[in-house]
Amino acid sequence: MTDSLRIALAQLNPTVGAIAHNLQLALETLDDVAGQGADIVLFPELFITGYFPDDLLFKPQFVADAMEAVETFAKATAGRDITAIMPCVWREEHQLFNAALVCADGRIVARRYKRELPNDDVFYEKRYFARPDLQEPVTIKGVSIGIPICEDVWHPDVCAHLVNQGARLLLCPNGSPYWRDKQTTRYQLVTDRVAEDNVPMLYLNQVGGQDELVYDGASFGIEPGGRLVLQAKSFEPEILMSNWAQTPDGWRCTDPHVAPLSSVDEAPWRACVLGLRDYVHKNGFKDVVLGLSGGIDSAVVAAMAVDAFGPEHVHCLMLPYRYTSQSSLDDARGCAEYLGVRYDVVSIGDPVEAALAELQPVFGNRPQDLTEENIQSRMRGVYLMAVSNKLGSMLLTTGNKSEMAVGYATIYGDMNGGFNPIKDMLKMRVYELAHWRNQFRPDDCLGPDGMVIPQSIIDKAPSAELRPDQTDQDSLPPYPILDEILVGMVEEERSVAEIVARGEGRFDRDLVKRIERLLNIAEYKRRQSAPGVKITRKAFGLGRRYPITNGYRDTATDPAGAPAIAHDKGVE
Repeated sequence: MTDSLRIALAQLNPTVGAIAHNLQLALETLDDVAGQGADIVLFPELFITGYFPDDLLFKPQFVADAMEAVETFAKATAGRDITAIMPCVWREEHQLFNAALVCADGRIVARRYKRELPNDDVFYEKRYFARPDLQEPVTIKGVSIGIPICEDVWHPDVCAHLVNQGARLLLCPNGSPYWRDKQTTRYQLVTDRVAEDNVPMLYLNQVGGQDELVYDGASFGIEPGGRLVLQAKSFEPEILMSNWAQTPDGWRCTDPHVAPLSSVDEAPWRACVLGLRDYVHKNGFKDVVLGLSGGIDSAVVAAMAVDAFGPEHVHCLMLPYRYTSQSSLDDARGCAEYLGVRYDVVSIGDPVEAALAELQPVFGNRPQDLTEENIQSRMRGVYLMAVSNKLGSMLLTTGNKSEMAVGYATIYGDMNGGFNPIKDMLKMRVYELAHWRNQFRPDDCLGPDGMVIPQSIIDKAPSAELRPDQTDQDSLPPYPILDEILVGMVEEERSVAEIVARGEGRFDRDLVKRIERLLNIAEYKRRQSAPGVKITRKAFGLGRRYPITNGYRDTATDPAGAPAIAHDKGVE
């Protein structure tokens, strides 16, 4: 048995379904780490297929192609003094497993299967995979090594079994998505397993965006005693190389190195930028377009887009109507100038007036209401989609979580678009990140230093500007209050009574019940909204599945005659 090991953690960014691309990335990484003298290289969970492939796993040809790719990868280990642990889907007889394939000497020398399959939040692995018996360690260079896969480390019996069967190191491949303070949860989880079993664990996470999810990397290693000996960067691909030696106390890292992680303020911005960049690029686009209204949401999305792609790939349009204020025109132009993007002003005045004139015989003498307001929003949607179609840019939509929660958005209007980087961001968080970005720029962001969002945008009252002197608070409570209610109702699933009690008199039951009603009747809109980055534990869409037709209300019924669904920008 060797008394030293050089271990490489390949914190990489695969693409779901792109088997040939992921295989090539794995082969290049194998060459790289073998050249650096690695004894073992570990890849992230389901690396060959990308994590998570969802119902692609029901396609027999997809599974066959993935297994063939692993066989090809295993052959590349021939003639090298290295063992590669390659996670991939694997079929055995009529059962499908989430597997880690141990590759050495040009072949697959061992297979280990994920025991504990998540069936909550955003992953439903029991839909696809069989649950195996507790797995045994593998032997690499005479050292017994356990390979718990992701969810396995949440269950003490899996790691305990591996150690009881002789494992002296635990190597854990993961596909663990980001949410605020997630790394603290991971540290505590691994620290608990290491303390229970008295062996080190190396925790490898993938990096990159996959539809709504963002994987933040931040791989690490912890020794007995809770000592953090390895820490990779967050939100960046990296090969984390480390040396380990057998000591009287067990295996220990001989060259600890801990990289600083993104702060709790920086991490949400980087998550949104990475999620946006990967969604656009992995779907074959190079450029994006969005409406720049002079408000905070579109300004923040424009800044994220510039950080993701550079100003030369971002196109902003101001689409004014008679209710657009001069301050909004000035603020939108100022933001575009700060960011250095292409900026065009295209009036929607004539087509809106033409539409109203054509509809007048149908509308008759009915008074103006939300209908006329939403024609404006939908006309902007038509213009933006036309630019997207003609120029080949992906349209970004810019609604925040607070507005989407209560239906303060126009379906087929300002909800148009292919992706929304702030979809899971409450309104007050949008303001916080605007302040932060005006002071800081992460190293991997492509936008300018300094002010990128005019202070006047941050300071002014938010407004849809669909009628004279309109503000959001004409229809909604102040955003700090609304956001607090929504955190309790959406992210924490609290009852109306619990939310009212926690408000300590700052909001009453009638207001909380009103927000509950708006939340429920806007579900059909959210089903038709663009995907967006998940940055909280509970995001609309992936991870929160409520019925559209839903008669349940918390201990009270809606007023007689209330509509079943909400139709447009207004919330009542």
